[in-house]
Amino acid sequence: MPDWSSYADRLAMVTGAGDGIGKMLAIKLAEVGMRVCVQDIRADAAENVVNEIGGSAFPLVFDISDRKATTDAAALLKSDHGNLAMLWINAGVGVGASILEGKPDQIRWAYDVNVLGAIWTAQCFVPLMHGDPSHVGITASTAALRPPEGDFPLYAASKHGTMAVAEALRGELTKREIETTILCPGLLNTQIWDGAKARPERFGGQQRMDPKIAAMWRGAKSPDAMWPHIEKVMLGGGGVLTCATDEGETLKALGDRTARIADGLVEI
Repeated sequence: MPDWSSYADRLAMVTGAGDGIGKMLAIKLAEVGMRVCVQDIRADAAENVVNEIGGSAFPLVFDISDRKATTDAAALLKSDHGNLAMLWINAGVGVGASILEGKPDQIRWAYDVNVLGAIWTAQCFVPLMHGDPSHVGITASTAALRPPEGDFPLYAASKHGTMAVAEALRGELTKREIETTILCPGLLNTQIWDGAKARPERFGGQQRMDPKIAAMWRGAKSPDAMWPHIEKVMLGGGGVLTCATDEGETLKALGDRTARIADGLVEI
């Protein structure tokens, strides 16, 4: 199996790295020898992770759903720190709303971060990527593999969009000889249930959720449990990695969804 020597002392950026999966990725990439840019919309969260990592880690604070802010941040990173070897497009928000009854601000927030934010990040930061190997990771969700139904249909629908963007990017990045890993995590012990704590004013402003709703997340596995699998896929040149946490439910839901789609396929 290849090792991390080809990435030693090279620059990685992880978006949404102030907590959860992004924080885990930032810490692990620093541990394997990379210089890490910790991106988050929250300055205090980014600084806390930088302080935890130490060494050459540094923060970069901007809103990925704001294309101008993302463009400006890319120019600043290039000017102050040089080229990227790795970009992990991880930032995302959890929105507990429905399609029919979701408020316009909730819908715009979900899609501007989870879908457009992934596109803006790729457009602005991929041009900074140089050297061999170079790698882009994109965090989608197991919700992108299931029918977007159930308790969180708006979130699930937006993550289907994230997955589609990730697959489209993989095709474009292959032509640039940039490796790609698409990660679909299941339910993990993260703060996604309280995502509106950093919601910008143009999407309705900050809102804190009742901690009582967090029980199923707090009882879940740590994002760290994914790292051995992520490392294996990345060092193998990339791919699609699904880290399900529901004892086979995702696999069954994916199979059922695929079968229903296939049943409606006709040649005309």
